[in-house]
Amino acid sequence: MEQLALFPAAGQTKGLPKHLLEYTAGLIPPAESDRLLKHFIDTTPWTQTTQKLWEKTYLTPRLTCWYGETDKIEGTLPWTDELSAIRALVEPLAGIRFNTVLLNYYRDGNDSVAWHSDKESILGSQPVIASVSFGEVRSFDIRSKVDHSEKYSVRLEHSSFLLMKSGLQEGWDHRIAKSAKPMKSRINLTFRQVI
Repeated sequence: MEQLALFPAAGQTKGLPKHLLEYTAGLIPPAESDRLLKHFIDTTPWTQTTQKLWEKTYLTPRLTCWYGETDKIEGTLPWTDELSAIRALVEPLAGIRFNTVLLNYYRDGNDSVAWHSDKESILGSQPVIASVSFGEVRSFDIRSKVDHSEKYSVRLEHSSFLLMKSGLQEGWDHRIAKSAKPMKSRINLTFRQVI
């Protein structure tokens, strides 16, 4: 599987399109971030979904759980105190109100998400997604849908915030690649506004 170049000290490849992505390290203090990582791993009712590809069914290589406004969005669990507190931190940074959050649990380097864009109709025509990461540093890669050789990476560090701005999902794919090197657990929260 293709891998991108090693990161510079700043944690992202040169020329990252900042009109599409905004990265902030250390959103939450380290001790609280450590507590939240353990809390989410231990208390979230994780599920593993399946995907069908070329007539075969595969387990998705990560665990997930979806929270939101249960009276409006079917299939979500009610907001917890921890998730509500993090939502209150990210909404002013994003300039948008989020009504759902998808939690992803990457247990080790074998867990991943393939190239894709979040273009579901329930997210509207130009979705804005706020991402908060806890645990192991993983590479968030993006590539142009028009020219796959145009690609960039961001190191998603413990307690980091990544804002995927309007326009990213329309013109770019993103992924978290598998890693051959040993990796510890990572939790990722992606806050979304479901229409």
